[in-house]
Amino acid sequence: MITTSGLTKVYRSRGREVTALDGVDLHVREGEVFGVIGQSGAGKSSLIRCVNLLERPTSGTVTVAGRDLTALAGRGPRAGRELRQARSRIGMVFQHFNLLSSRTVRDNVELPLEILGASGRERSRRALELLDLVGLADKAGAYPAQLSGGQKQRVGIARALAGDPKVLLSDEATSALDPETTRSILQLLRDLNRQLGLTVLLITHEMDVVKSICDSAALMEKGRIVESGTVSELLATPGSQLAAALFPVGGDATGEDRTVVDVTFHGEAATQPVISQLARTYNIDISILGAAIDTVGGLQVGRMRIELPGRYEDNVVPIGFLREQGLQIDVVDGGDHAADAPADRALLVKEGAK
Repeated sequence: MITTSGLTKVYRSRGREVTALDGVDLHVREGEVFGVIGQSGAGKSSLIRCVNLLERPTSGTVTVAGRDLTALAGRGPRAGRELRQARSRIGMVFQHFNLLSSRTVRDNVELPLEILGASGRERSRRALELLDLVGLADKAGAYPAQLSGGQKQRVGIARALAGDPKVLLSDEATSALDPETTRSILQLLRDLNRQLGLTVLLITHEMDVVKSICDSAALMEKGRIVESGTVSELLATPGSQLAAALFPVGGDATGEDRTVVDVTFHGEAATQPVISQLARTYNIDISILGAAIDTVGGLQVGRMRIELPGRYEDNVVPIGFLREQGLQIDVVDGGDHAADAPADRALLVKEGAK
C-alpha cells in the first residue's frame, strides 16, 4: 500500500545541509498498522511528511496504492490536480490537533470536504457520521476550547477520515496525551483499521505504542531504516535492536565462568514452564537476572535474562534444549574465554536463524 524507494530529504539553510532522510526503503502492506520508531532527530516526521508530499523529497520515490506521488509533483496543472486527488485519499493526524478554534467540532470535520467541493448537506451528513464513529456525536456543536486533549485528537481523527482515505498517517498522535487517553486513542486507531480496512502508518518514540497496536515496525536512526519487519519476525530475529527495546532486560554475570543468555518467549512457548524444566532435566542451578513480559497482538510475549553455571561450551546442550522448545536464544556473555565468545555467538546466531 505504501512504498518508498531510495527516499532522501536534504534541508538547506544558510549554506548548510542537513540530511533528514538518507535512502529510506520502506514497505507497508495493505491493511496493517505499521509503526516507525526512533529518537528525536531520527527522521521520522520528515518521512511521514514526505509520504503525503507535505514535504517534497530531494530524491527517491513514494508510491501509495500503486500510484507514484513523486511523479506527479511539479509536473503542471493536470498533474497537480491528480496529486491533490491522490492526497485526498491519505488522512493525516497531527500531534497538536491543528483544530481551528473559531469553528465548531462539526465545522472542523467538514473542512476537508469544503476543500473537496462537497455540498453543505453532504458535508454535514458525513461529519456527523464520523463524529459518531469516534464517539463524539454529542460534541458536534462544541468548540475546541471546550474539549479535553483526547477529545480534540478524536476530532482530528474524524477530520482525517472525511475524505474516505485508504491510508491514515499519524505523526506522534498520542505523545501529548496522558497514558489512559493514549490507550483509548490507540484502541480507536486499531478499531478503525479493522472496521474500515485502513492502512495505518504511525510515527512514535514510544515502545508501548508499537506493543499495543502495531503489526509491523521499523527502527530509524540518523535518517535511515536500520531494522524492519513484522513484530513477530523481529522478536524471532537474533540480535534484534527493536526486540531488545520492546522488552528490555538487564543483569550482568555474577562471576567468572558463567553464561548469560537472553531468552525470548512468544507463541505457545510463552505459557510453558521451560526454565523449571531445564533446571530439572539437567540438574543445574539457574539464576534469573531480569525479565519483561507483555501482550503483543493479543499474544503473550516476554524476554528473560538467565545465568547458567559454566562457560558457553559447557552449556551447549542446555541451550539446545531451550531452542528445541521454540525459544529465541541470544548469548550475552559466554564466560571467561573472551577469544572464543564471538565465534560461539556467531554460530548461535546462524543456528537460530534456521
